[in-house]
Amino acid sequence: MTRYCVVPDRRELMATWGTGEGDLAVCIAALPTGADTAALLGLARALTQLSDAAWRTYTHPASAAESLEPNSEGWRREEERKHFSEVVEAITNPNLPRGGTMAVSYSSVLESAHRVGRALHNLDDPQLVKAVAAEVAAELAAVENAELGDLSGRAQQAVLLSREDASPVQVAAADQLLQQDPFGPDELFIGIDPTAAAVAAAHWLAAAAGVAAEASGLNPAQVVLEADNIEALPHETPTLVIGLISDGVTPHDAVTSLIGHAMHVADGLLPDPAALREQLDDLEETLAEYTGEDEPDLTDVALRLTPLDPRRPARDLLEDLLTGIHGCWLLHSEYDDLGHDEEADTDDVEEWDDEQAEQHQNGSRERFAQLVRDTAAHHHDRLI
Repeated sequence: MTRYCVVPDRRELMATWGTGEGDLAVCIAALPTGADTAALLGLARALTQLSDAAWRTYTHPASAAESLEPNSEGWRREEERKHFSEVVEAITNPNLPRGGTMAVSYSSVLESAHRVGRALHNLDDPQLVKAVAAEVAAELAAVENAELGDLSGRAQQAVLLSREDASPVQVAAADQLLQQDPFGPDELFIGIDPTAAAVAAAHWLAAAAGVAAEASGLNPAQVVLEADNIEALPHETPTLVIGLISDGVTPHDAVTSLIGHAMHVADGLLPDPAALREQLDDLEETLAEYTGEDEPDLTDVALRLTPLDPRRPARDLLEDLLTGIHGCWLLHSEYDDLGHDEEADTDDVEEWDDEQAEQHQNGSRERFAQLVRDTAAHHHDRLI
């Protein structure tokens, strides 16, 4: 989201937002001379709350809800998104206290806009109202562009957000980047929505696991776990995603279900109580076997509610999936080297200098990358 702040010595209202490469800032307007600092900070706070509410309609779209029936979660999200068209009017003509009462909207977006309008009303500066209305219109346009898969300009802040759904445009863009570099280029973190990037990465991870499985003779769902014996890897989520895709779940559904679950946890919700009960039962059984006690003490035992970082689930998952692809190469290279080393004298291999070793590694990575490209292309229909 965009954060708004006051620059006291310059009497300016500023807007700042993050991108995949750092933060940007822009001056919104000059602030009224002599205005109370608390009133100015109240305006900045209200604008930040409005941006937060607006971007929540992006991260929690109606398309990710199970139902759009009246009064359902999907219906409420849909209604909230419709209020965008009323925001500027609410800023310029806010609900004000009358006769000791004041109308308050149930919509977070709309009520945040009214708060901005009331803060501006107290400051009583027509030029500031005009500048803030234009700024808010630009912020809402950024959300709309992100929804369409266009992360240019201010919409680039979407690369730092986790979303319960993935734009097909963004998934296709991520797929093209992985086609160029199956190990995951930096551009995936700079210009692509992380949920969409994770969907594409899940498809490429499944392809990489298939290549490594063919070389090693292992089940695809075991390859990242086996690679963990070569190099320490975050193998839990890659293994889970590979298993889901092997069972016929699409990369889109595998990724969005994991991210959505973590986002619910971050919101303080327990998405699947039945599954948690099963986890607790399994944990008790494991501890009972380990301790030999019929009723082991669970006081000091922690249970993770999600395998992802709930503060940044989409980017965390994307990082894990790309690391999983690296793990598949590690395992594949063990078997790939066996075949290629037979062509070279063993003593010569042991005497390689750093440059020769690097050339050998680059060759191994490229052979693996091309096999993954071929496999990903063969199964491209699962990504669409």
